[in-house]
Amino acid sequence: MQRRSFLKSAAAAAGLVQIVPRHVLGGAGQTPPSRKIHLAAIGCGGQAGHDLGQMMDETIVALCDVDDRRSAEMFRKVPQARRFKDFRAMFDAMGDSIDAVLVGTPDHTHAVAAMAAMKRGKHVFCEKPLAHSVAEARALRKEAADRKLITQMGNQGHSTESIRVFCEWIRDGAIGDVTEVHCGCDAFPEIYCQIPKLEAVRKEIPPVPAELDWDLWLGPVEARPYHPAYVPWSWRGWSAFGTGAIGDWVCHVVDPVFWALDLDMPVTIRAETEGYDPEKHADLYPAGSRITYEFPAKGKRGPVTLVWHDGTIRIPRPAELEPDRKAVGTGAVVIGRTGKIMYGSHGAGGCRLIPEARMKEYRQPEKSIPRIAGGHYRDWLDSIREGRPSNAGFDYGARLTEIGLLGAIAIRMGGLKLNYDGAAMRFTNSEAANRLLSPVFRPGWSL
Repeated sequence: MQRRSFLKSAAAAAGLVQIVPRHVLGGAGQTPPSRKIHLAAIGCGGQAGHDLGQMMDETIVALCDVDDRRSAEMFRKVPQARRFKDFRAMFDAMGDSIDAVLVGTPDHTHAVAAMAAMKRGKHVFCEKPLAHSVAEARALRKEAADRKLITQMGNQGHSTESIRVFCEWIRDGAIGDVTEVHCGCDAFPEIYCQIPKLEAVRKEIPPVPAELDWDLWLGPVEARPYHPAYVPWSWRGWSAFGTGAIGDWVCHVVDPVFWALDLDMPVTIRAETEGYDPEKHADLYPAGSRITYEFPAKGKRGPVTLVWHDGTIRIPRPAELEPDRKAVGTGAVVIGRTGKIMYGSHGAGGCRLIPEARMKEYRQPEKSIPRIAGGHYRDWLDSIREGRPSNAGFDYGARLTEIGLLGAIAIRMGGLKLNYDGAAMRFTNSEAANRLLSPVFRPGWSL
């Protein structure tokens, strides 16, 4: 069977779970040439470079990046790949020679790049958060489902052993019915809060580096002068491009409880902030945030309150935690009626019942959730080959992303408790918040 015929047949069967042992695909750690996926990457440096590094046993046919500095190393590693700056030109030039696409750009171009790939029938791996706005996330979810494409979001912890262990503990009743979750991120506060740089950005117009195509980097966002405060990483602290700590880390930190508790959309969201004026700092994120979500009862589970903390506002230290043990900075404390679990980031890493005496006496349940062989990236690639749903496709990733994006909107609302109708995708008590649900693209750009 020829490579493209094989992949098309597999994709057509994506609704069926059919596991093909890896030795059938060419032996341990091997993939025959006819089964290799022809892969293109949009974004080649930073996290995208790391992601692509996990996929190097496929056939890399095209690399697209607007910044020659960031892409230089990957260009050197894959000299045979065609090079592009504009992903639209790449798709026009490469056509059917691309099977699947990695999207590892800044948040504000995730949706336009992923949608362009899916509209051309390409399977997509997109870094988290899946999109920069709620409407974009929902559009990507629908497109992937309508076209029956194999998708995966870059919440790498979703493929780990630890997240499955955590879910099994919750379902086993290790801490009773969960009523409250305190979670957050204390990492990189100088990146997520760019308020100290605001005046410099307003006054300075430095030259654009020769290696950077600034207009393409902006993509769908309204034009503005280049400034090094935006690139290569600090864009995460600017609302036009990034989603702050909440958008960047929800897909890692909230993932375990979102899955274990079968959460969906909250009914209320309220943000409290430190050092932030929602009018003066609308283009930025605060030094500290506390965002409270209320999730309704579902099935046999009661309502759940989830409180997010970042920057200068830290997760409260549990009273049960021994004095010599470090409190969680990036991760969560999950509170049940009969106990507590503390875990770190990326798939509930290091999850433990607290205090340690409870952990030692707990008899762990049998494994009941299927494990992922080969990790997050291999799961997506093998899902394409085998014609089965991936482990963290856009149906799941879009909903998890939406939690973070709703929090980012709440930050802009000056402490107003937002009432959210998830089915209708609208706030029932704030038109100002509703205007932030959908993107405003500059001319020439669209989903």
